[in-house]
This record gives sequence, structure tokens and C-alpha cells, in this order.
Amino acid sequence: MTEQIHKKKARVALLSVASNTLLTVAKLIVGFISGSVSILSEGIHSGLDLLAACIAFFAVKQSAKPADSDHEYGHGKIENVSGTIEAALILVAVVMIVTEAIKKLIEIAHGGSGEVGGTAFTLGLVVMGSAALINLFVSSRLMKVGKETDSVALQADALHLRTDVFTSAGVFLGLLLILITGWHILDPIIALGVAAIIAKAAFDLMKEAFLPLVDTSLPEAEKKIIVDVLSQYEEEFVEFHALRTRKSGAERYVDLHLVVPRNMSVAKVHELCDAIEDEVSAQLNSTQVLIHAEPCSSSEEDCPNEQGHTEVCQRCRTKRLEQTNI
Repeated sequence: MTEQIHKKKARVALLSVASNTLLTVAKLIVGFISGSVSILSEGIHSGLDLLAACIAFFAVKQSAKPADSDHEYGHGKIENVSGTIEAALILVAVVMIVTEAIKKLIEIAHGGSGEVGGTAFTLGLVVMGSAALINLFVSSRLMKVGKETDSVALQADALHLRTDVFTSAGVFLGLLLILITGWHILDPIIALGVAAIIAKAAFDLMKEAFLPLVDTSLPEAEKKIIVDVLSQYEEEFVEFHALRTRKSGAERYVDLHLVVPRNMSVAKVHELCDAIEDEVSAQLNSTQVLIHAEPCSSSEEDCPNEQGHTEVCQRCRTKRLEQTNI
């Protein structure tokens, strides 16, 4: 991955830190002044967004480091750790929001007005509407760069902020309804709705970020690309097996066993493996391929190939079709 790409990732991560700092301060101030639990819940959410953005920025910087003696496969999984931590932080936000909303509902049930309003309430409408628009822009930018660079940390941060778009817009509409109807009970109910949306995002993010930490294989669509590349060279080898894949941050790792004609020269085998590795890397960015070559198990005496087992015979092709385990 080039230095230019790393700088691009760092810049967009820093943009997320700046926007979250501004929105967190604004939401918390307006929430405390107005007494609106839904605005406060959004302030808490943005505060954790800010912490998550800082973690993402750190992860992007660290994952850019080259492999060293302690991390011979690079630092890519730091991004997965970052995403997992972000998901945990989102769940913390859910607990805090639900707690505050239930307190407000209990207050109203015991005769309290639960009233929110005043100038700060109107200002809350402005803050929530602005927050939705700002987060829509920042999350779209994060997701775009995250997909371009295959950065788990940036995509996680983008998903995190995307929930803010919906929740801020939801709180804005809710506050507008309260202003029109005077039904202040809507405030904690809206907060609970915000919590439900955030919880769903947390579980989705946890799945996306955590699975690569336990070396889950690549998606079927990506494995198919690898198999399709191998099929382009099927006339030059007998069969392949033990195909294994995993991912570390933006880096993909692929290894497999390739059965070649027994008398194929080492130079020819090496050339074939290089061609396959280069083509897979061209089809899937940031992919490292390791091929273990092994000779066909048929003895030369048993081989009907007149070329002395230096090319793939029809019997081997038939065997490949019958036995290849994709």
C-alpha cells in the first residue's frame, strides 16, 4: 500500500475526529440546557463517536506500519481490533441512553411533566438538523475512502456515523412533533428508538470487525475470483486443493497446493506459480498468495502421455474434474 493511500486514510480519519468534536460539544450543551433526554442521548452517542473516531485514526496510522520482527505479517489486524472496540463502545452508548430514557419515563409516570422546551429546545432542532447533514457528508466520505482502501477501521467509523445520521434526523423530527403537539412523553420514546437503531449497528459492526480476528475465510465471491484465475491456467497443472484464505485488515492471504506434471522443470513450475499469484493479486487488491507445488502421484511408467509426463494428460484432466475440492 502506497504512502499516498496511507495519507488519504489518515486525512479522512482526522476529518471524522474534528466533526465529532464539534457535534459532541454542541449536543451536550443544548441537551443539558433544554433537559431533553433525546438530545442528551445524541450527545452521548456523539461523544462515543468521537472516541471511536480517535481509535480509528490511531488504527489507520498503526496499520500503515510495515512488517517487523514482532509482526511478520504486518499490522493490518489493528484495524479489526479498532472496529471491535468501536462496536463495544456503541453498546455502552445504548445502555446509557436506555437508562436515561427509562428514568424520564418513570418521572412522567409518577406525575412529573417531563417537560422540555424553551429557546434551547428550538436550538436543539437546529443542532440535530445540522448534525444529520454533517454526519451524512462525513460518513459518506469515510465509506468511500474505506472501500477504496479496504480499510476496516474507516468503514467501521463510517457505519458508526451513519447511525448518527438516522438518529439525529429521528430526534429532529421527534422534537418537531413535541413542539407541535406538546406531547413531552415522545422525548424518552424517541431516545429508546435511537438506542434500538444504534444497537443494530453495533452488532453488524461487531460481526464485520471481529470475524477476521479469528481468521474467517474470504467471502465466497472473492474465493470464486481465485478459482476463476486458477481455471485460466488449468491446461498447465493437474489439479489444486487445500485452498485456504483469510484477511488481516486490508490484506488478504491465500495459500493452496498445486499438483503439476511430475517431470515439469522447477523453472517452469516457478513461472506458472508466479503467473497465478500475479493474476490473483491483480484481481484482488492487497493479496498475498503462497502456492505449494507438488508432483503428480502417477508414476511415469503408468502415464500414457507420450511426452514423458511433462504436460497434463487427458487422464489427469479427468481426475482433476473428479477430485478437485474447491
